[in-house]
Amino acid sequence: MSYLTLLKQSTVVQLCFAISYFTSGLILSLIQATLYFGLKPFNKYLYRKINYYLSYSFYCQLVFMSEWWSATKLSIYVKKDEYEKYYGKEHGYLIMNHSYEIDWLMGWHFCDGIQVLGNCKAYAKKSIQYLPPIGWMWKFSEFVFLDRSFDKDKEIIKRQITELCDYPDPVWLLLTPEGTRFTPKKHEASLKFAKEKNLPILKHHLTPRTRGFTTSLQYFRGKIPAIYNIQLAFERDSKVPPTLMTLLCGKPVHAHLYIQRIPVDSIPEDEAEATKWLHQLYVTKDKMQDSFMNTGDFFLESGVERVEPFERPNRIYSLVNTLGWAVVTLTPMLYYLLGLLLSGKLLYFSIGCAILGAFYILLQKSIGMSQISQGSSYGTEKK
Repeated sequence: MSYLTLLKQSTVVQLCFAISYFTSGLILSLIQATLYFGLKPFNKYLYRKINYYLSYSFYCQLVFMSEWWSATKLSIYVKKDEYEKYYGKEHGYLIMNHSYEIDWLMGWHFCDGIQVLGNCKAYAKKSIQYLPPIGWMWKFSEFVFLDRSFDKDKEIIKRQITELCDYPDPVWLLLTPEGTRFTPKKHEASLKFAKEKNLPILKHHLTPRTRGFTTSLQYFRGKIPAIYNIQLAFERDSKVPPTLMTLLCGKPVHAHLYIQRIPVDSIPEDEAEATKWLHQLYVTKDKMQDSFMNTGDFFLESGVERVEPFERPNRIYSLVNTLGWAVVTLTPMLYYLLGLLLSGKLLYFSIGCAILGAFYILLQKSIGMSQISQGSSYGTEKK
């Protein structure tokens, strides 16, 4: 094992990353809060322009972990003519499978390359908005926070979709219609529900919950030109699992990301027909995932038109941004902590240990939030 590998797996180095990440997040969210209340009521356009870079500065520290720290490989399956013409140049509504702990990060990895990372939004549980710093960042970035009660959520969706469509620059809004990550227990409940309702039986996905999609569709139709259907899979024979902890330890994974651009005008306007359309889309997604699980190829057994993959070179910005925040945050923080730990006074030493312990707990909690085993029970109850 090389010295660099040992360094990446060191708890001290990982703790330094946590200190820089969480401290920068608190600084950025404080700036966001100031602008949200002090600038947005008077100039929404300027607020959103500035907020793009504040959000990007925070998100791309995790992209750095994927691109540079772990050297993760991302194979992209996109039609080249559409990639050059549309990607990063228009509002997009994303539909993605939710099977892995880092599927969202692979999406961010891709979005950084087309320069929409700072305007990536998503549907999220309402409780997340109270979690510092990521929840605060998302709150000030106008994410769609849901109660998971349709009567309440339909009004939230209407309001937030209207706001996001008014953005001056392209916004990519992510919906995971499965509602929660795939687990065997949730899949069992999903299969039971699908059989009761005479819906398609899916092997690798949960039956999609369609009301969020059809409700959103009626509000973004005519404003968001395309839906981006995203299918993600990881190398079948990989010796390391695709988890946040794997990337933090500097171990690379190989992700395969298929993206299909679907014009919104091609989707039925009738709600019942749009519901059928989404179910059929998931049948196709399931065939693609099954083909990949069997052969390591999305197209060989799925009947989907083949798209040749390509890899994009890493952008330098996530590296420069992360190193910059490391200097800004770690220099004073480590100086202060070392002063406490080496002071020779028990009280100061205890304070220093408590601060380090708090950052370590934050790191472990954040990793735990991404773990499938720690996911919510949403999806196991009757729909």
